[in-house]
Amino acid sequence: MNRPGDSAPQGDASSGSWPEVLAVFLRLGLTSFGGPIAHLGYFREEFVAKRRWLDDRAYADLVALCQFLPGPASSQVGIAIGLSRAGYAGALAAWTGFTLPSAVILVVFAYGVDALGGAGGTGWLHGLKVAAVAVVAQALWGMMRSLTPDRERATIAVSAAGLVLALPSAWSQVGVIALGGIVGAVFLRVAAPTDHVSLPLKVGRRTGATLLAIFFILLAGLPLFASGSASQGLKLVDAFYRTGSLVFGGGHVVLPLLKEAVVPTGWVGEDAFLAGYGAAQAVPGPLFTFAAYLGAVMKAPPNGAAGAALCLVAVFLPSFLLVIGALPFWEELRNRASTQSALRGINAAVVGLLLAALYDPVWTAGITKPGDFALGVAAFLLLAMWKTPPWLVVVLCAFGGAFVAAF
Repeated sequence: MNRPGDSAPQGDASSGSWPEVLAVFLRLGLTSFGGPIAHLGYFREEFVAKRRWLDDRAYADLVALCQFLPGPASSQVGIAIGLSRAGYAGALAAWTGFTLPSAVILVVFAYGVDALGGAGGTGWLHGLKVAAVAVVAQALWGMMRSLTPDRERATIAVSAAGLVLALPSAWSQVGVIALGGIVGAVFLRVAAPTDHVSLPLKVGRRTGATLLAIFFILLAGLPLFASGSASQGLKLVDAFYRTGSLVFGGGHVVLPLLKEAVVPTGWVGEDAFLAGYGAAQAVPGPLFTFAAYLGAVMKAPPNGAAGAALCLVAVFLPSFLLVIGALPFWEELRNRASTQSALRGINAAVVGLLLAALYDPVWTAGITKPGDFALGVAAFLLLAMWKTPPWLVVVLCAFGGAFVAAF
């Protein structure tokens, strides 16, 4: 039996193998369209209903942990399931299988954009920016209904959007999230949850504390090293690691932080950024693989395949450190009412970040003429009312953009 400070086994490593985990997640990575909420539904069907790797209550508790942490919730749930099935190798296999297909597709798209001579001059690429307007608007609509259902949280969201638009910087976005947590802890009091079960993953407190310490050391240390270094690679690792560490609320919220990291610095043009973001809606798997596209289209090396790999690993590394590191402390933390109250405020602030991003840069770059507005409204109608798959809406917007440009 393990003492409190010792490392416990990461699930039952003998219950499965990493090739088994890789095969299952590779299939999911090729077929999981629809964004993080849809991904969690696919995971439940695969691992709870079909394979019975864990039960419904344990899965719900695991989802709660990953939604509490910053980063891509669906990818983090996948990492945790792989960890439980086949140890650390299983965690890596789950991430690789789920992430690789969309990352490869987006890197190929990045080379295609470059071959066309840039992202600014073709109608179909502008159609991808219009698609981004509809996709972000739909995500915002859904998040508002679930995360800001009352006037207090709606006020936090609108205030957060105003602050971010008035003070546009990555650090103002971080400050808004922190302020939302403080306001939530003080004014949005809720009772502590009582219905939960222990997670099926066992990580010792010493292991968890070490990984969390590494997470915070990198978060604080990378900006210092990057600012004093001439290495562009180190600057990329710092920017993408910080983004992966500070994104609350799911894939679409990564947009404002990544935009602030790569567009004002001149690393990626705004047209290329938004065209890639639109294309990211048409591929399966996690939206965070947009980082691979950005790494590939960087104006200065490392770029291409090397830049894609560097940015992809950097943006997902916080997820590994946080998920595995938080497991031994989650049972105690989630039972505190103050934690739940702060999380309500953080989620409301996240809605505000997405609201600000919908205006700038998504709307201002995508809707430039009446035809764009008509195309964007039609795309939103298809997504929100007709429940059309996002990949199909993106393809239709690309053709629509070419049609609008022709006239």
